[in-house]
Amino acid sequence: MPELRSWNEMAEWYDARQGDAGDRWHRELIYPCVKRMAGDVKELRVLDLACGNGSLTRWLKRQGATVIGTDATLELIDHARRRESEAPLGIEYVHCNAARLEFAATAEFDLVMCTMALMDMPDAEGAIREISRVMRPDGRAVICVSHPCFDVPGNAEWIVETGDDGKTSVWRKVRRYRDIFAGPIGWSNKDFYTLTYHRPLQWYFRALHSAGLCVTAFEEPSPTATMLHEDDEATYVQQIPVQCVMEARKWRG
Repeated sequence: MPELRSWNEMAEWYDARQGDAGDRWHRELIYPCVKRMAGDVKELRVLDLACGNGSLTRWLKRQGATVIGTDATLELIDHARRRESEAPLGIEYVHCNAARLEFAATAEFDLVMCTMALMDMPDAEGAIREISRVMRPDGRAVICVSHPCFDVPGNAEWIVETGDDGKTSVWRKVRRYRDIFAGPIGWSNKDFYTLTYHRPLQWYFRALHSAGLCVTAFEEPSPTATMLHEDDEATYVQQIPVQCVMEARKWRG
């Protein structure tokens, strides 16, 4: 049975894995799509919500944004601050719960980024309300989550079959899609796991709508040519996405 870990316990391992620019799955699958949807961030005031060790936060700053990174895991914020002290960029990091952004003023940010984090938050609805609150009326949010349709924790797996003709087919077997529940996500070859929270795709659209936001763009990241060359599982993800990225704007003030 894998061991359940908290994110505080995971922080040192996760920082080493992510490094300055993210691990391969972030660099070659998730970030290209997220960065493309973020667009030109020069001179924007940006909140990187649940920033982890700050790998995306640093990229945003290097593109000319004014950035604040936040995370609920103090040890991850400490790693982000350490990296900032070693190579100063002028990034502020704040330790706080995403559902209670008490440091942030209403309508403070042009852009809110939240990458691969909402599905790990027990109060994701509260975080979405706060995202809406701190966004300017003409602002945007870019949110990336594990794809609820194809990555159901503990209830989805790859099926690889070889037919009589010798050709290999890849399938994604999924169950419990409509359920809302907490489940395990494995790390480091599934030697240990953390809790994540499955919510169907309509839950995210409804929560965004209730917070005064509407989805204005939707993408499903595809691996780069580099990842396809380096990672066997990338060919599976090329056929069936395991993340999705949403852009949201305010439909009411």
